[in-house]
Parts: sequence; C-alpha cells; structure tokens
Amino acid sequence: MSLIAESIDRHAANLTLFARGWCLSAEDVTASVFGKFARLTEAPYDPAAWLYKVVRRAAIDAGKAERRRAKRERAAAKPEVWFAESASQELEAEEAIVALQGLPDDQRDVIVARLWGDLTLKQIAAVVGCSVSTAHRRYETGLVALRERLGAAWPTSSSNR
Repeated sequence: MSLIAESIDRHAANLTLFARGWCLSAEDVTASVFGKFARLTEAPYDPAAWLYKVVRRAAIDAGKAERRRAKRERAAAKPEVWFAESASQELEAEEAIVALQGLPDDQRDVIVARLWGDLTLKQIAAVVGCSVSTAHRRYETGLVALRERLGAAWPTSSSNR
C-alpha cells in the first residue's frame, strides 16, 4: 500500500474532524490537502504532522472565505455535527459538540488533534506553531473546560498518580 493510500485510510476522517473546527467545507479541504500530498516530490519527514498542519491552514482560509461569503449573502451557516449521535452514549452528542465548539480555537485544535487525530504533543506543537509545553497546557486547560461545561467528574492528570 502506498504512503498516500495508507495516509488516507488512517487520517482522512480525523483530518476532516480537525478541519470542521475552522470551516464548513471540511471534506473539500481534506481532499484538497491529500491532492497536494500526492503531488509532493518528496515525502515529508512526519507525514501525519504535515497533513494536520496543511489541513489547519487550508481550513482557516476556507473558514474566512465562508464567513465573507455568508456576510455578503447575509445568510447564517449552521456548523456541521462533530460526532455521530448514538442512543447508547452516556454523553449527549449535541452537548459535546456545543462544549467543544465553545472552546477557544487553540484549545479545541489541540484536543481534536490529540484525541481524534492521535497526534503526539510534539506533532501538535509543530502543527499549531507553539512549544510542546504550550500544547500540553492548552490540552490540559481545554480538558478542564470541557469537564466543567459537561458536568463530568473525570479524574485530572494529578489525581491519576
């Protein structure tokens, strides 16, 4: 299996989820980035981090274009759902969507990249352009905020010792 096919199988869904934090056209952004990836003459050192970084930039640009278009048309676009709803889940999907979308962009990006993208904090730091310690701080702060918003009594990292 080629690196491109393997990357699509492994990362496409997670990259689309990651892009949804920035724009409504997440699938288009993800497909466009995979097109760029396929045209590279040399594979990036860390393909997963490269994909997340390029998807993030493209999604931010797409989101700006969407907001300009919506303003011109005076139409409000409803954000796409981040999770599939399931009656068996303890957590209501709509509550989780609202809580996650309500986080600051920098925290939301780190949480989505870490939990759904399975990126390391080092990879996330490269994607969002910060230090590893800043990525960790954003991740921890975002998780605390999500716990509070959702009323979840999850253990913090300090109580796991």
